[in-house]
Amino acid sequence: MDYRAEPWRDLGGYRGRFVALRPPRCGEPRRPHGQSRHRRGCSGVKTVQAYRFALDLTPTQERAVLAHAGAARVAHNWTLARVKAVMDQRAAERSYGVADADLTPALGWSLPALRKAWNEAKSQVAPWWGECSKEAFNTGLDALARALKNWSDSRCGKRAGRPVGFPRFKSRRRSTPSVRFTTGTIRVEPDRKHVVLPRLGRLKLHESARKLARRLDAGTARILSATVRRDGGRWHVAFCVKVERAERSPGRPAAEVGVDLGIKHLAVLSTGEPVPNPRHLDTSARRMRRLAQRMSRRIGPDRRTGRRPSKRWEAARGQVARAHARVANLRRDGLHKLTTRLAGEYGTIVVEDLNVAGMLRNRRLARRIADAGFAELRRQLAYKTAWNGGRLVVADRWYPSSKTCSGCGAVKAKLALVERTYNCPTCGLTLDRDLNAARNLAALAHKATDARSGRESSNGRGADRKTRLSGPVAVKRQPGTASAGQAGTVPPQGGTSNHRLTKVH
Repeated sequence: MDYRAEPWRDLGGYRGRFVALRPPRCGEPRRPHGQSRHRRGCSGVKTVQAYRFALDLTPTQERAVLAHAGAARVAHNWTLARVKAVMDQRAAERSYGVADADLTPALGWSLPALRKAWNEAKSQVAPWWGECSKEAFNTGLDALARALKNWSDSRCGKRAGRPVGFPRFKSRRRSTPSVRFTTGTIRVEPDRKHVVLPRLGRLKLHESARKLARRLDAGTARILSATVRRDGGRWHVAFCVKVERAERSPGRPAAEVGVDLGIKHLAVLSTGEPVPNPRHLDTSARRMRRLAQRMSRRIGPDRRTGRRPSKRWEAARGQVARAHARVANLRRDGLHKLTTRLAGEYGTIVVEDLNVAGMLRNRRLARRIADAGFAELRRQLAYKTAWNGGRLVVADRWYPSSKTCSGCGAVKAKLALVERTYNCPTCGLTLDRDLNAARNLAALAHKATDARSGRESSNGRGADRKTRLSGPVAVKRQPGTASAGQAGTVPPQGGTSNHRLTKVH
């Protein structure tokens, strides 16, 4: 078969190999161009995802992109200075007893208000504004509007998480060059090796954009925006695309698997399969240390004296950046392969809600915990299970998966981190610590199924869902003193729903 004559169809997941599609048999209707075998007779699921490709820019194109990124930085810094000046002026006037009606007019923090203020002053602030696309200035203004809103919502309690600080000025040397295009000509060329962006023209891709081009040709994708960004000394373009994905189902829809994350093994599945931890950062630590020492011996910039860095320092810094980017790419590639395999095979995946920020406070394990990428693994599982028709169950942060026996349900009061083998004094079960925790996580899938079906269950504190008229019935749970149905646990895989948890001394 001539692969060049056969129109390519998106099979959603086949990468790095050719797939020959059989011709329709006699009497069988021919599939429309672009329709996938995974389609189940409906339009599919609409979602927004990104396609990221590396760029091969010429020196002239790189200077043009840097000019656009600099324009975004100038708009951001000038508007931020204007906002701070107005805020300080109004605060000073209030301290003098000026009435609110007589204060200096406030400057709005929304994107339209910031854009209006910039358009009124851009001729004096940036006389060269006509050399760059309007999207470059809009990139900096949009980033500032989002930062101001996050800071305001954090102060008012509308934003969860850690407090967000007030926006800061962007440095030419420290900030990452980036520009985002939302309007204008944004397309992938028919050769699938070039893209066209406003004012930047035709840019060459380092790799083929066939995955995105197939969806665009089939009409199942629409480009919303394109962002050009430099990461690790290399330029990339990321397309934000609204995609209509075909409905899928996992290879084993009824299968359930618990995933216990760790450092010794990146993940241990309840099936008994350990996923080794590649430890990319430790593997590359020696080379990265040598490159950092080489850069420290060069003549770097000095802001106090205004000294500019030497060419040798710039080259050494580029080597350090590429080394860090390589570690990040290896980590991301391994996590994508693992999560894709799990989401495509199992119908229900159970993971823990780990307190990664608290775990990073352990200075002995912080580097290895950060290198594992627990949060990224959970993030990828969240959207990949939705794409593949599966389900992701997140266990409660205080669920004692490691302390609970997967055979009888007994809960230990304490379990040291150095104890890598779980020994149950009640039933005599001896099992690997991580495998025991993974089996307990897999058992939680049954409880999640019961909750979705509307069956009565108890919460993590041992209280009933419905409060009785006689008063609250919640009781503080002690390790190993409550029944399996009242301790926030579920029957293990062995079917120990009738067993009682006993005190473990």
